Amino acid sequence: MTDSQNAVWTTRESNEKSQTSQPASQRNSSNHGLTRPTVRGKFLYCRDQKLWVRGITYGTFRPDEWGNEFHDPVRVKRDFALMSEAGMNALRTYTVPPRWFLDLAYDHGLYVMVGLPWEQHIAFLDDRQHRLAIRKRVSDGVRLCSGHPAVLCYAIGNEIPAPIVRWHGARRIERYLQTLWMEAKEEDPGGLFTYVNYPSTEYLELDFVDLLCVNVYLEDQQSFGAYIARLQNIAGNRPLLLAEIGLDSVRNGQEKQSHFLDWQVRTAFAEGCAGTFVFSWTDEWYRGGHDIADWAFGLTDRERRAKPALTAVRRAYGAIPFPPDKKWPKISVVLCS
Repeated sequence: MTDSQNAVWTTRESNEKSQTSQPASQRNSSNHGLTRPTVRGKFLYCRDQKLWVRGITYGTFRPDEWGNEFHDPVRVKRDFALMSEAGMNALRTYTVPPRWFLDLAYDHGLYVMVGLPWEQHIAFLDDRQHRLAIRKRVSDGVRLCSGHPAVLCYAIGNEIPAPIVRWHGARRIERYLQTLWMEAKEEDPGGLFTYVNYPSTEYLELDFVDLLCVNVYLEDQQSFGAYIARLQNIAGNRPLLLAEIGLDSVRNGQEKQSHFLDWQVRTAFAEGCAGTFVFSWTDEWYRGGHDIADWAFGLTDRERRAKPALTAVRRAYGAIPFPPDKKWPKISVVLCS
């Protein structure tokens, strides 16, 4: 690269990064009227429009030298542009994103399900100081995002392991999660809150959360549909979102991953879900202090090259809630008065 080319790239990159530092309300954006959603029965609404959540998970990524997971605004902006192009309108993070991240999501018409991480894989209720530290961490995370129009909801926890729930007892876990919810709600009274569960602890009674969110990995379509029906009974008169669905392309191949996600997305919405989050956007994945190289759940690889699954999910999301070419029969509705 010549000096002049390098200068042009540096200037362009600097302009992109400086734009992300401006508040969303001060920038022109194509945010498609993004407003914070509300719950009405089994679905989410933005103003008077029903919101079908067509989501993707994003991260976690290796932090930079200052501990920032989302350290490259230019890369994030490019990812968001590709997500919007693929028909997605939401993403799920597993850590609290910075404000510029939410602004970029707003600009691209993407809602963010904000994960509030804490040490849930240990016996966290056994130590009072640990319990207080978790409560503070959750409240601080909500405070950082409070009021932002791109926030879809907050997840006050994610998959507390079944052995930990059995160790402490379900009732103690439920009471502690309700405490987290109450304190988080004080930081953002207008926000929606959920806890992301999984089948092993589906028995937790969390009636206080606004949404029922569950990670579901079932590879048989009939079992998948039947389990969603069960989750709808648990959800009651609340929206049901599948917070993770997906398939590893290393062990199953990219074509099988594509076929699998196509019927999973379509089945989820056909069974009345308010939305889904496909796991994940990219094969780039960092967990437990290590880059994960033996799994590949992404719709794109580490270099953001599209897999067949991205096309499948784009088409499936494009047919939600009903295929655009569907021909409806003419009917009459008779109400007996």
